[in-house]
Formats: sequence, C-alpha cells, structure tokens
Amino acid sequence: MSTITRSYRIRAYPNGAQRRLLDRWFGATRWLWNTALEIRSEAYRECGLRLTGNDLSRWLTSWKHTAGHEWLAEAPATCLTQCLRDQDAAFRNFFAGRARYPRFKRKNTCGSVRFQDVGLAWAHRRMSPPKLGALKLAESLPKVERPDLMTLSRDAVGRYHVSFSAQVKIELLPIMQRSVGVDLGLTHLATLSTGEKIPNPKRYHARLRYLRQQQRCLARRQKGSRRREKQRLRVARVHARVKQERQCALHRLTTRLVKEFDLICIEDLNVRGLARGLHARAIHDVAFSEVRRQLTYKSDWYGKILVAVDRWYPSSKRCSECRYTLDALRLDERRWQCPGCGAWHDRDLNAARNLLTEGLRQLAGCDDRDLRVDAGDACPEETLVQVLAEEARSGQRNRACREQARLH
Repeated sequence: MSTITRSYRIRAYPNGAQRRLLDRWFGATRWLWNTALEIRSEAYRECGLRLTGNDLSRWLTSWKHTAGHEWLAEAPATCLTQCLRDQDAAFRNFFAGRARYPRFKRKNTCGSVRFQDVGLAWAHRRMSPPKLGALKLAESLPKVERPDLMTLSRDAVGRYHVSFSAQVKIELLPIMQRSVGVDLGLTHLATLSTGEKIPNPKRYHARLRYLRQQQRCLARRQKGSRRREKQRLRVARVHARVKQERQCALHRLTTRLVKEFDLICIEDLNVRGLARGLHARAIHDVAFSEVRRQLTYKSDWYGKILVAVDRWYPSSKRCSECRYTLDALRLDERRWQCPGCGAWHDRDLNAARNLLTEGLRQLAGCDDRDLRVDAGDACPEETLVQVLAEEARSGQRNRACREQARLH
C-alpha cells in the first residue's frame, strides 16, 4: 500500500441558471487575465518594472468599485485571485525556460475557473462552489478527501468537467515474474516480444472522410451566425469522440501491460521528429508519447519497472538470435533474413525481442552477450536475482546496477 497524488477529472452537470452564471465568470477571468498581462508587459517594456500578482490584486480591489466594472464583484473572489496566481506561474515557467511567453486569451467556447472550499462531501455526488450552489457530478468518490482547490472547465463541445488532485492510497500489484519488450508502430499499435501484435485502432483515420465534409461545410457558414455555431459543434463532437476512443484504447493497453509484466522495455522515440515526417498524421493519431506517459505513471503506482532503451539502439537491424547487425534496412522491408545465422525475422517482433534484451542488460548492468532470452518465456531466474523483489515492487533500480549501466 502506497500513497500517491492522483488527479481526477469528473463530468459535471450544471443547470441552466448555473451555466449562465458560469458564462459571466469565464468572461470575468478572461478579462482579468488579458488586462493583467497587458499591464505587466507594458510596465516592463516602458519602465522595467516586474509586477506580481499581489500588486495587481490590490488594483483588482479598486476595479470592483469602479464605475463600469461592478460585474467583477459578481464572480467569487477566489476565482479572480487564482487567475492572477496562474499568471504568476506562467511567468515563472517562461523565465525558467519551460514555456513560452504568456499569451492573451481569446473569447471562445472554452473557459475555466478555480474554486476554494467546495463545500459538500463527494460521497453525495454533489459539490457546492461559492456563489454557484449545489452542482451535480457524474460519480461519487467516497474514499477521496475533499480537495482544497478545484477547477471547473468547459470544453469546445460544451461539456463541463471538475478537475482536482488528492492523496489516495493504492495497492501494489503482485509480482508476475515476467518481462516484455514493446515495439510501437503504425500498422500495429504495439508488438510484444511474446509474439502478440495489438492492432492500431486508427480512430482519426476512420472518421477523416466525414470530418473533411463537416469542416468544408463549416468554412461556408457565415461567421457569427447560429448555423455556424451548430456546425462548429458537429466538428467539435467528432474530435471529442476520436479523443475518447483513443484514450480508452491506450488505457486498456497500458493497464494490461502493467498487470501482466513486471519489467516493460520500450524505445525512447523522438516523437517530435517523427511527427515532422511523411506520416505525421498517423504519428499523431497513434499517440506514442501518451503510451509512454501512461506506462510511466502506472509503473510508479503499481511497483513495476519501465526501461526506456536508447533511440539509437539498432533494434530492427540487429538479429535477436546471433546479434548480427545489418548496415541498412529499408522501412518497406517487414521481413528479412539474417546473413549470419540464416534466421528469418519479422521486423517488429525482432525489434521487440531486442528491446527486451537491451532493457535487461541496462537493468542488470552486464554485457549484452551474456543475455539470451526467449521472448515467449518469463524472465530467467539468473537475471531476476540481480533485481531484488523489494526493488521490483517499489519500482526502483539497484544503485550499483545503475552505475554499471551508466558506464556501459
């Protein structure tokens, strides 16, 4: 049993009066963000002053009593204060080099506000934000404590969601004494070293023709008209449905891998570089980065080990039987014969087996010639001896093994 910080995103169902009230609050936070960003940018550009959210918070108090801005007092004070704090965080990320300069928010269908002290308990499938009243939720969370900070957002389709983080206890999964290498691809979403190939659902490609028709229809609509808004919702629903189906498929895959295997070896792909190539649309549709992100946090949660093999490792060109490496291998060659031992290899399956072998080598800190592992078998006992059960359960590697792997 371990304690983790878990994020939740639950569907919310506000009534008509609450939706109209949230529309005004979204507009108030957007106006405050744009006004504060303009003032801070102009002050630094003209006078070299670096204003903070505390400085602008004093101005906000006077704006609420200024003629023409009384509507700012209608929104909860915590929502406006959190807006200024979010802008401070955006500037900190910019100066730290983690993000670009904050941008102005345009008026669109999306929006979000943050609340403090949400009131009612989660077990009743209700929450009570300040000045909004009881808000119905899609599910109840009796084992999760009520958070201090909560975000209520609206997406492009018009759905409302409640997002928050909480400390929860989670049970570690049992040790299965199995390891696997996973090779991600476009034709098959994942090829396992056990020989199984998981097909790529290609959700976006399946709806591409219909989406093109709807987008052409949207381009012909007059801006600002009601028919354009209806057509925009049709296009947004298609994108939302594709996203939901993709996330569902990826969660099924990553959860299954974490439950069935103790050691998962994947390749450290350069997704940004791949997305600039010929198959950019297919790369974005399969979502390689999302697969790795889910495997990373699920492995940490349930005490499993995830090893990312170097992207320059020749997993496809190296024979998994005799370790012979080809000089070149074209992308259209899905099967090839090893000149050294004469064995025929499936490109993806051979890559998955090589990833498993290289991952075991990195984890054990030994030479790759000492490892001969059949993909269909479990991890051999002589290799598991080097990774203690406590380390496998905690998801941590032995320090000596990591130092040896770094030297290699």
